Amino acid sequence: MSTSRCRARTACWASGPFPLDNEVDADIINAGKQTVTELKGTSYFSSADSFAMIRGGHIDLSILGAMEVAENGDLANWMIPGKMVKGMGGAMDLVAGVRRVIVTMEHVSKDGASKLLPACSLPLTGRRVVDLVISELGVFSVDKHGDSGVTLIQLADGVTVDEVKAKTKAKLTIAAELKAA
Repeated sequence: MSTSRCRARTACWASGPFPLDNEVDADIINAGKQTVTELKGTSYFSSADSFAMIRGGHIDLSILGAMEVAENGDLANWMIPGKMVKGMGGAMDLVAGVRRVIVTMEHVSKDGASKLLPACSLPLTGRRVVDLVISELGVFSVDKHGDSGVTLIQLADGVTVDEVKAKTKAKLTIAAELKAA
């Protein structure tokens, strides 16, 4: 079996940046099926091993992007109805099989609508799974076990609390000891 065929059937840990046109190897892809490069020390393991680690509760932290996050920790990050998608991939497993989920996302959509909402309008990846949201405006802890919403715990440089309030539709609390970046 050739090395490239083996790579196509394995998960890659420590992938590098997107390749230049002359560096593309169609067998080296990330979870989004995009070609990537290898970093020094990259290792490969099978998808079966990858999912065994996730489903077996052996992964402590998952960091994912999102299209929407609800104030109760619901996550929508894989599909916009009516649009072509590559598939959910392992996102549902990642949010269900880890101890902590951090979401990094832009705070508002391209049309300026808040992505931190009272409830998700898009199909869910997981219910009450998000612990922390990091956006260009700040860092927010999520009360996924209660109903107190999200708490702004750190502001990004140059961002005001009023700006965060204006761009957040979820129930928002400001931490008593709010940190500046």
